Amino acid sequence: MTINGKQILYLAAAILLSLPVVSCRSTKSNTHTYRPYHERRNRGGSAHDDGGTTVTEQKKPIPQSGHGLVSDEWARLDIKLGRHDNKKLYKELKRWLGTPYVYAEHTCGEGTDCSGMVMEVFLTVYGIKVHRNSAKMLEENCRVIDLDDLKEGDLVFFCTNGDGRVSHVGIYLKDNKFVHASSSRGVAVDDLRQNYYATHFHAAARVTTKPK
Repeated sequence: MTINGKQILYLAAAILLSLPVVSCRSTKSNTHTYRPYHERRNRGGSAHDDGGTTVTEQKKPIPQSGHGLVSDEWARLDIKLGRHDNKKLYKELKRWLGTPYVYAEHTCGEGTDCSGMVMEVFLTVYGIKVHRNSAKMLEENCRVIDLDDLKEGDLVFFCTNGDGRVSHVGIYLKDNKFVHASSSRGVAVDDLRQNYYATHFHAAARVTTKPK
């Protein structure tokens, strides 16, 4: 039997219409869900070996809100302190504000990284010597606490490198604000509810090491 050109076109069209439709849209979710340190730790393995890609629902996530702005009063720490606030802590942290970020340094006004600033502030304010490394600081100087228990002077830890390991630390004040050495802005005040910090949050902790 001879097949002419028109029949070949009909046959090709029929084959194409019978093929399944495949979407090029990725089905991978880009939604980040905060998951507390202690829940990840209970899954087994080292606390710092969690890659941070598998997340589950939790009871009290940090709200994902705002555009990362803090008021001028907080940005300069020109805020009214109550009688229960540790004025020595606020005074010392205010001295550090604006200190540029310099890796492996810890000198107020000249340059510091996150753990270096925390180490120096704790030594000055509390007389406590903590580790120079943020991951070791969490492991050996602190105990993990619930977010609702955060108090002035507690520490907040973050995983910023995408590998699930602790790589950043800041000092909590109140009203969700914390002071830390930002790699882009130097020592500054930020809010835990900012999207970046809520997404990379790892643990809230309280220093248990005793003064020297």
